[in-house]
Parts: sequence; structure tokens; C-alpha cells
Amino acid sequence: MADCIFCMLANHDIPTSVVYEDDEMFCFKDADPQAPVHVLLIPKKHIECLDDLKEEDAPLVGRMMLKIQDIAKNLGLENGYRVVSNNGEDAFQTVKHLHFHILGKRKMTWPPG
Repeated sequence: MADCIFCMLANHDIPTSVVYEDDEMFCFKDADPQAPVHVLLIPKKHIECLDDLKEEDAPLVGRMMLKIQDIAKNLGLENGYRVVSNNGEDAFQTVKHLHFHILGKRKMTWPPG
């Protein structure tokens, strides 16, 4: 999608701090970190939000969930981490491209938000 900032980042049209990349997904440091470690994992395929997932996207999202383990390990999140995906306006989804926040290196509180 031409006007999607996450698509532009994944296409390397805008520079960012890349954490991980393969043919299907892209992980980069959050520009406004909410924890000492805060990265975003996105599919390179433009999917607006969780509600827009199709059955055909299940293998991709499954691989993304498994990749989160590797990313967290490589970032030294041995004491735990939080994975968040905001879906829609009430959840404060500010970029309309499916993404998973991976946050760590601090004690998380509950309830969030």
C-alpha cells in the first residue's frame, strides 16, 4: 500500500533500525519506545488489522508468532516480555497495518492501558 508507513519501512523506502527481516516479515525498533526494548513485527503483506485476517493468512501469522520467540531471545528478553496487537480505534491502533509490539526489559503492570 503506497501510503502505509509500515509498508514503506518494510520496503526500505524510509530508514529504520532493522531487528529482523525475511521474505514475509519485518521487525524494527519502535520510534516511540514504551519499554527499554520495544520493537514491532509486521507482515510484509499489507493487512490492516486482526479483523482483516483471512484463513489464507493463518500460516503467515503462525510463523510470526514463532519468530517472536527468536526475536525476544536475540534481544535478551530472558525474564519475559509482552506481545501486544492493537485492533481498531478503541484499542488505539494508530497505524492501519497489522503489527505486534514486543516489549521487555522492564516489569510490566496489569491491567494495561
